[in-house]
Amino acid sequence: MTLPAVTGDAAVRARAVPFWRRRPGMGLVGGVVVGAFAVLAALGGTLAPYRPSAITGATLQAPGTGHLLGTNGIGQDVATQLILGTRVSLVVAVLAGVGTVALGGIVGIGAGWSRGWVDAVLMRFTDVVLVLPKLPLLLLVGALTGGSVVALAGLIAATFWPMTARILRSQVLTLRSRTHIRAATGFGAGSWYQLRHHILPDLGLLLIADLIPAAGRAVALQAGLAFLGVGNPAQPSWGAMMRDALNYPYLFETSAWLWWLVPPVLCIMALVIGVTLLGTAAETRVSPRLARHQR
Repeated sequence: MTLPAVTGDAAVRARAVPFWRRRPGMGLVGGVVVGAFAVLAALGGTLAPYRPSAITGATLQAPGTGHLLGTNGIGQDVATQLILGTRVSLVVAVLAGVGTVALGGIVGIGAGWSRGWVDAVLMRFTDVVLVLPKLPLLLLVGALTGGSVVALAGLIAATFWPMTARILRSQVLTLRSRTHIRAATGFGAGSWYQLRHHILPDLGLLLIADLIPAAGRAVALQAGLAFLGVGNPAQPSWGAMMRDALNYPYLFETSAWLWWLVPPVLCIMALVIGVTLLGTAAETRVSPRLARHQR
């Protein structure tokens, strides 16, 4: 027997069920993970038991009293470097994420709203940036700037905004064709008024949905660049910890890799997964079709 399709008020009520009631836990878990790292970054200076550059014990000292995660190849406390490395990852994530959305928003919204030659010029510029070889550019400019966190975040934003711009342009073009936008134009509303009161509010969730994955991508890129040697050597970071551990001779012939290499790898994975879960929750709010598949 074929079941009747859900129509009318029942269909509306089904679509109106909030995401967190249909699939509880995804956004919550992501928020808890990212929130925990944010607290760790904010209180890192208080929680870290030692200075990051201080020699506090014997070489490759196993975890125990005084060194919860042991020491590295020169006797520095691994837990201290892990805690203080959280701040670098989150600062790059926030700055690069906001910068990516800001640049993509300016170009995408400007192109979609202006149309004509402005749209053509901005989209051709977007295409040029889109095909740039990003990793060599990041390595070159990162090395020239001395591995500055702010410069690295700005460079990531400057090279990864084109996809955000394309998405926002398409959405603005769709919004322009809606009845209330045409009505506002007919009543004499100016461009700035329409952008401020109609376009930007409708793009709010989409901007958030683009911000979160941009932040997660920045975390992975910063760790990868630090692993390749781009960064301030005096500033602890998870990628630098991984590089130092893998450069240590005969690392895997001892058990030191368990407390020196594994913790930063797990931290990178946990933060990226947490950000991804938040991004999925945000995308579900933006896309009703995705929300129906997540029930």
